[in-house]
Amino acid sequence: MSFTERAGHGMETVRAAIKPGGPARRGLSEARYRAAVTARRVGAAERALPSFLIIGTQKGGTTSLHAYLAQHPDVGEPVIKEIQYFSLNAYRPLDWYRAHFPRAGRHHHVFESSRYCLFHPDVPARAREALPSVQLIVLLRDPVGRAHSHHNHQVDMGFEPLDFETAIAREPERLAGEEERMAADPRYRSFAHQHFSYVSRGRYAEQLERWYAHFPAEQILVMPSEDLFADPAATLHRVQDWLGLSRHTPETLSARGARRYSSMETALRDELRGHFAADSARLEGLTGVRLPWV
Repeated sequence: MSFTERAGHGMETVRAAIKPGGPARRGLSEARYRAAVTARRVGAAERALPSFLIIGTQKGGTTSLHAYLAQHPDVGEPVIKEIQYFSLNAYRPLDWYRAHFPRAGRHHHVFESSRYCLFHPDVPARAREALPSVQLIVLLRDPVGRAHSHHNHQVDMGFEPLDFETAIAREPERLAGEEERMAADPRYRSFAHQHFSYVSRGRYAEQLERWYAHFPAEQILVMPSEDLFADPAATLHRVQDWLGLSRHTPETLSARGARRYSSMETALRDELRGHFAADSARLEGLTGVRLPWV
């Protein structure tokens, strides 16, 4: 069965040539990216593994935070932003992952950002096995606005043929059985789980509970995305302090990937707000973080 046939659930209009989860390659073509990783696998043991990861959430400012942190003189980044090793490439050997990073000793910290990691149910156990001491940064955005932005992004990418209200109504149907398929086969890539999880990704407490089951709370920094949007310099400095880095402020702190979309119907917004209320309350108790949308 082909990838697009497997994805199904309203994906009739998705182009078969589109590959799910393609990482941001910073101008590298597919061929050059593959060639670079293949060449760097020779002597991969001499390359650093990340000391911290930005794991989510999608549409929560992770691209901006990655860009800000990458400009610190003591921080090294990989050849691509989103390697998705623990989510989409878990079947690959560790030396493939190492090949993406600078040589050990060149930087105080090495990191990467893969926004799908927070939501993917199998990632916490995989990350714990490979990187038991890694520090984890989680940006969480108002789940209502996040869901709407996520849907608009999928429409812009040509992935989503349904309007927002229809898409969230059909989300349970589209995602049914996908996590079980993912758990059974590390090579299985669920297009629906990655791209059509508008409401599911906003249930943050259940996602973080999986991470806390594998990592101590002191290794996880949880922050509202709204803090980054409102005061990027102060939020960046907070992250740098937590990582043990000196404070460094880039010359430009403009948001990366920000878009403006049409507003949501008030009734639908209120319905979603009610849907997320219990999870958000549980999230505050779980993390001790005051959430601006509660």
